[in-house]
Amino acid sequence: MEQNYSQYNKQCYKPQNGIAMGSSISGYLAEIYIQGIEETNIKHWLESKEIIYYKRYVDDIFILYNQDKTNEQQILNWLNKIDKNLQTKINTEEENKIQFLDLTIHRNKHNMTINKYRKPTETDTTIHYTSNHPPEQKMAAYRFHINRLNALPINKEEREKEWDNIGRIAMNNGFSEDSIKKLRKKLEQKE
Repeated sequence: MEQNYSQYNKQCYKPQNGIAMGSSISGYLAEIYIQGIEETNIKHWLESKEIIYYKRYVDDIFILYNQDKTNEQQILNWLNKIDKNLQTKINTEEENKIQFLDLTIHRNKHNMTINKYRKPTETDTTIHYTSNHPPEQKMAAYRFHINRLNALPINKEEREKEWDNIGRIAMNNGFSEDSIKKLRKKLEQKE
């Protein structure tokens, strides 16, 4: 990585380690590096059954572990020893719930349930209906929301609550309720 530098305000900078974010190759190199770490370091935790479940999406990791064999502090300490430049932070469940990506995972005595999670900072802003964008672009956010809703393994009550949220977002951005219902029907017929 000797050719790794960036420029800001006519000043050149060369990082001490890593690669600049936003580089066309940085995401690929990060993924290759993390996969190597997983292959050599996470595999033994899974084989020993200390970690029961491990799933990663980019830099977010969801771990279920056996409390009889390890604990969250041991896992955190161990992960943070892998590379001094790669430090892990931990979010623990509160009241048997934890947020992972855009989901809330609720742990019950015998199973887990999943609900849609919206961050407090979410603005619910999409391309407004009156904008001068092509109709396909204006509807893209709603196609995403509806397809996501249809793919989530959530109960009927939560599904209706999320459908109400999609409708509210659409109306706040100038769309008619009818146009979103038509899109929903069209997408559900494709399934």
